[in-house]
Amino acid sequence: MSINRRQLLASSAALAVTGLPAAHAQGFPNKPLKIIVPYPPGGSSDIIARAISQPLSDSLGQPVIVENRPGANGNLGADLVAKSTPDGHTVLLCDVGALAISPAVYTKLSFDPSKDLRGVTMLAYSPHMLAVHPSVKANNLKELVALSKTTDLNFAVTAVGSAPHVAGVAVERATGAKWTYVPYKGGSQAVTDTVAGQTQVIMNGMLATLPHVQSGRLKVLGISKKTRMPLVGEVPTLAEQGVKDFESGTWQGVLVANGTPAALIARLNAELIKAIRSPDVRARLTGQGAEVVTMQSAEQDRFFDAERKRWGAVVAEANIKLD
Repeated sequence: MSINRRQLLASSAALAVTGLPAAHAQGFPNKPLKIIVPYPPGGSSDIIARAISQPLSDSLGQPVIVENRPGANGNLGADLVAKSTPDGHTVLLCDVGALAISPAVYTKLSFDPSKDLRGVTMLAYSPHMLAVHPSVKANNLKELVALSKTTDLNFAVTAVGSAPHVAGVAVERATGAKWTYVPYKGGSQAVTDTVAGQTQVIMNGMLATLPHVQSGRLKVLGISKKTRMPLVGEVPTLAEQGVKDFESGTWQGVLVANGTPAALIARLNAELIKAIRSPDVRARLTGQGAEVVTMQSAEQDRFFDAERKRWGAVVAEANIKLD
């Protein structure tokens, strides 16, 4: 083999590698797209995944399958995606804020969210609702705090170390409230038990909680947003009720395994934004208290880092740790 031929082959190989992402993007997707929701059915992430699955399938020309993989506060499903083939066909749709909290809560994680996952886009924001069973004799945060000091109150949390749990801890510490946290394996069961009166207090995403408030099965005391939500404009924010500048909520977004070609991330970003902004999907989510919020990939990664630092400080102060 001559030197010239070696050089020619090396150059051809380099060109093939350089052109790989573009080639992938042109043929993407070439099989069904799988959306991994790392929580049980019925929660905010699940609602959004199922809302966008059909318009996304129509746009991509491939079936879009929603697969629930609950466990370990979303970490089992996230780990599955982090270790999946980085070809864009397996994506994670989860509460990005909750995922950012995990490194602070869990002493051992089988993956590093900051290194093993890449953001694609945010999809929606739904503030937390602080709600109680109708039998609870409190109509605002001040009354609930006073009641908590004389009555045993069980506070349902979607999982230990979840975003609603950490938000509840922040409210508790800011107000001097006293309640017992009861962990669940997802928001759906936490809401169900509070509706049944087995737990008395809950903080959960508005998207999954509002229908129970509207039906009278739960009583809302506050919204964890700096400004009131037009959909429930009569409900005061927690900031208005003394928890200064407080804001929390569920931030549903999509992530993929690190190493996924940039061209594929860009394609997914465009298609997901188109699906979530479609009139039918936007109207459905807005009617349930979720705001459509989209981001570019790098912007979502920056958001993730900021949330990790913000809630990590709360977790450290409250000494919330899990193996």
